[in-house]
Amino acid sequence: MTAQVTWRSDDGCCIEGTRLLFGDGGLRALGRMVHGGGGPDDPPFTASYRLVADADGSLRRLAVTSATAVRERHLTLNRTDDGFWLLDTGSGGSRPDFGGAVDVDLAFSPMFNTLPIRRLGLHRGPGDHLLPVVFLTLPELTAEVVEQRYRSVSPLGEGERPGEAVVGFTWNAFAADLVVDADAVVTSYPGVASRLPPAAVSGP
Repeated sequence: MTAQVTWRSDDGCCIEGTRLLFGDGGLRALGRMVHGGGGPDDPPFTASYRLVADADGSLRRLAVTSATAVRERHLTLNRTDDGFWLLDTGSGGSRPDFGGAVDVDLAFSPMFNTLPIRRLGLHRGPGDHLLPVVFLTLPELTAEVVEQRYRSVSPLGEGERPGEAVVGFTWNAFAADLVVDADAVVTSYPGVASRLPPAAVSGP
């Protein structure tokens, strides 16, 4: 099954479009972001990514490119079977274990919250997990390990939203209730972004 999804940030500065391919429990995604910038410390940039998640929901490969007016950056991550990551920035590589993390979070992107939610089945049943996550900044593409908590609040079929689930997300002092669809794809990330409805197609 394939899907095309678009999000717009709540402040109107960023838009993200992603093509998703679901199959045998795995996931592939090809996406692009355009960020208008918010000041001297938040420059405009574009970014594109391509990811592959295994049948168990853990991320296997990720390639990200970001570009500002003055610089272009590249980063690739490949997770090995022995729990390490192969990280390559084009000017050098490393083999970190990232604290055992199997999930990656890309700044500004609601797409990447889908990975742990889908992997842990938090949209379908109860669960509460404090996870090590590889966080990638944009546009710098620096990588660091952070702790994020995901908690099932209202699984599919149990809340007031038919076909949707609510998953609590906490990172340090930040907290939000993410609304996701039956495939765990984010539809609403309060304070960050919302999914746009498909555009209507006019007849001849």
